[in-house]
Amino acid sequence: MSSLADLQPLIPPPAISLWPPAPGWWVLLALLPVLAWGLWRLRRFLPRRQAQQVQEQPLDPVRQEALAELARLPKPYDKAPAGAWLQQINALLKRLCRNHYPNAHSHTLNGRQWLAFLDNRCPAAGLTRWMVLVEGAYKPECKLDDKAIAGLNHSVETWIRKHV
Repeated sequence: MSSLADLQPLIPPPAISLWPPAPGWWVLLALLPVLAWGLWRLRRFLPRRQAQQVQEQPLDPVRQEALAELARLPKPYDKAPAGAWLQQINALLKRLCRNHYPNAHSHTLNGRQWLAFLDNRCPAAGLTRWMVLVEGAYKPECKLDDKAIAGLNHSVETWIRKHV
């Protein structure tokens, strides 16, 4: 039997150097600039991404007329009573809905159902947050600050432009 003393010492594996690389790597190194040049030339055949410009469709005459009427409505600035203005906006929206959605019977809706109907047709306008649109017309001294008037006017204008 052999003893531990008879064993040969361990031989470390040969050191692997990173340089010079194997012969196949020289070919790859030579092909890399050719590949980069080919991809650079190929880019002109690839479809280019152009910034898509969102253009609004031209408005039909009914919407243009409604926007003009909305602009003509006297806004109740300086704490003037807003009830009449709110009624006029509601009447304008009801006329538009009667024209665009004749079978929806939207002219019979009121309160939250009316705002939900408007919001379903154009969620971007966010008219459900303007409960004063339906409640303010029935309050004798409903007054709005200038920021609320501008916000409601903008929401109604957005609805007129973008409702489907």
